[in-house]
Amino acid sequence: MATDCELTDCEPTGCCALCERAAPLTRHHLIPRSLHRKPRYRKRHGRDRMQMAVLWVCRPCHSHLHRTLSERELADHYASREALLSHPDIRAFAAWLSTKPDGFVPKRQARRRGS
Repeated sequence: MATDCELTDCEPTGCCALCERAAPLTRHHLIPRSLHRKPRYRKRHGRDRMQMAVLWVCRPCHSHLHRTLSERELADHYASREALLSHPDIRAFAAWLSTKPDGFVPKRQARRRGS
């Protein structure tokens, strides 16, 4: 179940939910919007939860999430902050990025291959 801070459509609070750095934030839908019309996800999560379940993350963390996991993987297995941080690549990236100064932007990595 998502925490109260995840089930909100309000403005971000100032630090990334993954790396905890102060940076401009982007809205990451825990259930990707492209899947909101799929009956499987509507039945499992409900319309309100799908629309309101967001996580405010910095651009580097947001890009890394989508580079690492497919939209179906995000919806099926990583629909909470805790689940995202349980993924070894995401946890390692967030830990590494948290050691960098605010405003640091990592060099762009190649997109993953495959699915």
